[in-house]
Amino acid sequence: MIVIDGAEGEGGGQVLRTALSLSLVTGRPFRIENIRGGRERPGTLRQHVTAVEAACAIGGAECEELKVGADALTFTPGTVQPGEHRFAVGTAGSTSLVLQTLLPPLMLAGGPSRLVLEGGTHNIYAPPFDFLERVFLPILNRMGPTVTATLVRPGFYPAGGGRIEVEIAPSAALSRLDLIERGALRSVSARAVIAALPGDIAVRELESVAKVLAWPDEARRIETLPDHYGPGNILLLEAVFEGATELVSGFGKLGVPAQMVGAKAAKRMAGYLASDAVAGPYLADQLLLPMALAGGGRFTTVKPSSHARTAADTIARFLPVSIRFEEGERHHLVTVSAD
Repeated sequence: MIVIDGAEGEGGGQVLRTALSLSLVTGRPFRIENIRGGRERPGTLRQHVTAVEAACAIGGAECEELKVGADALTFTPGTVQPGEHRFAVGTAGSTSLVLQTLLPPLMLAGGPSRLVLEGGTHNIYAPPFDFLERVFLPILNRMGPTVTATLVRPGFYPAGGGRIEVEIAPSAALSRLDLIERGALRSVSARAVIAALPGDIAVRELESVAKVLAWPDEARRIETLPDHYGPGNILLLEAVFEGATELVSGFGKLGVPAQMVGAKAAKRMAGYLASDAVAGPYLADQLLLPMALAGGGRFTTVKPSSHARTAADTIARFLPVSIRFEEGERHHLVTVSAD
């Protein structure tokens, strides 16, 4: 039985999600205590409970002490069952984070799967659907499986109500990747998406982006969704390179000026562009687990987040791999290698 202190490192829900994925893949049970001990509101939230319930459903697993607000639980995996599964997170709990839990075991399962996930698709506390579709899945598919995701309807924070559908054609094993150079820049875009909110919010966000990033006027556009999808607002900044794509998001929030949302997102993108790294912070977090399952790999990234370092520590509890972070002049190099 692997025992994990959920307050270690960044102390968030990623420790639980990573442990669930790896428990299903390896067949090793675990107990986690002090769940989300580093957060202002510790314990499991609705989206974490859904992730555990979903892991139990696809993996024939058993979980003791599971409830909203739980600060500890014990998870015993069974046999992963591919097929069609549907899970509702409720409100705006992140569908992306539930998918993050389920993908590793299902992309190594004995048959194809289809997932229907309902809840938040554009959540201020998680990578938006666009990141999964445009940044993460294209790289994951280079490792062997074929995973496609479709946004059926958006679900903005705090109301939720979104739906994504994911098709997974598994691979018997994952291939190693070396993502060292991102190649030449092919295109950039700045898209302000808005629903049931004043249109000048999107205008002011894009004006702030223009002050930071010298992107052409035609790269900026406003996308207005029908009112019944709102209220909601997200700013999506995308840079497409030959070998990778980066997407930075900014979320409209009550009481936060649109200009601030635009400027903050633009500065984050400017920081990424000033480096020569392949992976931004979100992608770096999500590459560690599949590379560990592949038995090795390398990628360059901007300064690794506490999320990434915590994920590395959790992975090492389940798999015989070492994850090393090395600082360079314009990037950090992350190396995953078999022990």
